[in-house]
Amino acid sequence: MWISHRFFSFSLVIGWGAASWVGLAPVQSAELEEIEKRGELIVGVKDNLRPLGFRDASGNLQGLEIDIARRLAEELLGNPDAVVLQPVKNVERINAVLEGKVDLTIARVTVTDSRSRLVDLSRPYYLDGTGLVTKDASITRLGDLTTKTIAVLHGSSTIPVIRYALPSAKLVGVDSYQQGHSLLDKGEADAFAADNSVLAGWVQDYPEYHMLPVRLSGEALSVVMPKGLQYLKLRQKVNQAITRWQAEGWLSERAAVWGLP
Repeated sequence: MWISHRFFSFSLVIGWGAASWVGLAPVQSAELEEIEKRGELIVGVKDNLRPLGFRDASGNLQGLEIDIARRLAEELLGNPDAVVLQPVKNVERINAVLEGKVDLTIARVTVTDSRSRLVDLSRPYYLDGTGLVTKDASITRLGDLTTKTIAVLHGSSTIPVIRYALPSAKLVGVDSYQQGHSLLDKGEADAFAADNSVLAGWVQDYPEYHMLPVRLSGEALSVVMPKGLQYLKLRQKVNQAITRWQAEGWLSERAAVWGLP
């Protein structure tokens, strides 16, 4: 019995340790005090998503989310230049915070239940949503697309939104934005449906296109922050800043500067 009991206890310890290691990976993000001591705010951003985060002709990072990152550095450290902008891919946006590689991520992250279980998401700084872009000057409103052909990305959440808004339209799936652009250029599609933030960059790159003045769905974009009581001060500072910027009109003003609807 003694051997069995000892084996049972040992198994519990090993099992608990394995479960802890697999399911409770330690978060190593910096607390506010550590950020202040370091004197730099490290922020994960996009570098290829105009007009949210992209590189200009000189290779410098620009965009609405870059403005927000710099303004947060000013809020937390008193200096808008006290920020390290770390480009991240879509698949890295959440893990970069979980693994402590960045303090925050501002990279077109929408609020979802699954993400909220892993990280804390700030108050929204921009309301994105499904929009439409076209090259046809005669198409100026949603009703003009009732029976037209609309290109959408395969498997995207845009598809049910467009089916609901335009049930008689013909949808054509594409594998990339480049393929969608090609279809419109060749006249094989009348419009392309995607996120308004992405389409805003589209019309900046291709001025012969225009966006329709519609938002067919709502997707809040938020700053990704680490969970845990030790990060409470950091989260409070970020949320207070966003709330104040909304009230002052700074966020809407910067969105307009970057051509976001």
